[in-house]
Amino acid sequence: MTPLDLAGYLIAALMTAVALWRMPAALWGDEEDKRRRALWGCYAGFAAALWTKTRAVRIALNDSAVTDLAVLIKHYTATIAILAILSYIVAIYGQYPDGGTVPRHVRFARTIQQVAAKASIATLVLLTVLFFTVVDRSVPSDRFVADHAGQWGATLYMSVFYLYLGAASAVCAYQWALATAGAGLRHLRIGLGMMTFAMFIGVGYTVSRTLFLWVSAIDTPSESFALRFDEITEAAQVVLFAFFAVGASIPALSKGRRRAKLWRAQAGLHGLWRELMTAFPEQPFDPPASLARELTRFGTPADLRIDRWAADIADAVEKLRHYVPDTLLPAAKSAAADGATGGSADSEKAGPLTEAYWIKAALTAKNSGTPASTAAAVEAQHATDQDGEVAWLVRVATAYRTVPQDRAAQVLAAALSAAPGPSTATAAPRTASTEETA
Repeated sequence: MTPLDLAGYLIAALMTAVALWRMPAALWGDEEDKRRRALWGCYAGFAAALWTKTRAVRIALNDSAVTDLAVLIKHYTATIAILAILSYIVAIYGQYPDGGTVPRHVRFARTIQQVAAKASIATLVLLTVLFFTVVDRSVPSDRFVADHAGQWGATLYMSVFYLYLGAASAVCAYQWALATAGAGLRHLRIGLGMMTFAMFIGVGYTVSRTLFLWVSAIDTPSESFALRFDEITEAAQVVLFAFFAVGASIPALSKGRRRAKLWRAQAGLHGLWRELMTAFPEQPFDPPASLARELTRFGTPADLRIDRWAADIADAVEKLRHYVPDTLLPAAKSAAADGATGGSADSEKAGPLTEAYWIKAALTAKNSGTPASTAAAVEAQHATDQDGEVAWLVRVATAYRTVPQDRAAQVLAAALSAAPGPSTATAAPRTASTEETA
């Protein structure tokens, strides 16, 4: 097996993996989301086409009852994939109001997609007719272009396909170059840039192969030169699909990182949230469950669950203020300072640790039957947005797990012994959750 054959297997496996990864969103996503289905159709079509190019598959098909069948199947699947990717380009621009101004590049993309839908059918019909009539298939081929160099029938057949492929590649390169220039997010710009580069390779691939075939029809090249040219252009196509697969996956990978970040936040908040919701069972929408169960509640998006948990924790802390005296805050600060005296790094833990001591001591008071009274003083939060509030709560929850129950009881006892009387502190402001401001 040559390095090019191995690369063919690897790139086919990569495109197949991407197609399988994106399949659930395409098949079971929103019925109005045409973009995912179109892009998945492109992945699936090119994956099938790439498998027909691998050595074992192409030899088996080419030596079948229909000589060179791998070539025809490859061009069928690639044509369908090209139509899908042109549909994707149109779908990403979304809808425009009736009678509104539609940008020129959007009108251009829509026109090309309409033409491509008809051209793809004509291309498939013409390829089939030419394949079974003018292409010399008396002997099975391994490298179709190299083996048929100098033959007019194969030159005409491949020119039809390359005209369709090259035009589609040029349209994609143009549209994605515009999208790359206007992309605001870095990961989106990188992904679109890689896909644009892949399409420029595609244009060069089709132009070079078309010229080679027509020049060869006039002056037949040597067998070694034809094979060498075929290998070089095939290597370029491997690079093309590598850039395309990776570039198209980068935006999705960014969403995956965001989802993983939310899951980590859930894992970090779960213990604190569950204890607070157990103390105030009327607070959450659903009774708190195990971490595994909470992480597999796919009916609610992870970001919305995190938003709810942050609001639940903040509301529970607000209720706990009515069960403790004002002196609990300085007592919690003192206990946190005792555990954070190892320099600036530990000093940064003092804030979350103070909050953790305060919450655990307040829960102890509430669970021991202390009657509700005037709201006690708490430390004002400084988060400016929802992400900042969640990050703060995760740090508090992490510190909360390190606070022993007996130590929390000692802090509560110290606060009660120092309390002069009923608390008269006013409520301190906190950052509103996204759910409350919606």
